[in-house]
Amino acid sequence: MRLEVKPIAVRPSALAETRWYQYAARFFLGGLITAMAGLIAKHYGPRVGGLFLAFPAIFPASATLIEKHERQHKAEHGLHGEQRARKAVGADAAGAAMGSVALIAFALVVWQELPNLPSPVVIATATLVWLVSAGLIWIAWKRNWFPHRGRYRAAGQEQSSL
Repeated sequence: MRLEVKPIAVRPSALAETRWYQYAARFFLGGLITAMAGLIAKHYGPRVGGLFLAFPAIFPASATLIEKHERQHKAEHGLHGEQRARKAVGADAAGAAMGSVALIAFALVVWQELPNLPSPVVIATATLVWLVSAGLIWIAWKRNWFPHRGRYRAAGQEQSSL
């Protein structure tokens, strides 16, 4: 089974397809994770709290919604969607991990240059570094430059073209 890979595109009509409670769940979980990071920072200090604030706050809600949508899509055709849902959530998790690595590059630029340069220059530079880092990581993934990318596939399972 291959996961269908579509080119990256902006589709504003997708906003209308999402129900209000799905947005509410995302904002609630994101806010809850952010509040927990604030409590951790208050107790253990800003360095430790900042690590938890870097957690992709929206990912848990998005993962559950993706899984639900994929199962519903298959159920409309009388099929089970567990495998498709797992692969779709896995692809989303891989994207979150790649984005997190790029955010580390952003944070390093801010950490190193904020004492030396004006804030707008640092933020603009860090954003550019994030964009380039994220793009290069994505290109490396698409070109299969990660040697262990398919290492943990179940036996007999074909590699998806993420």
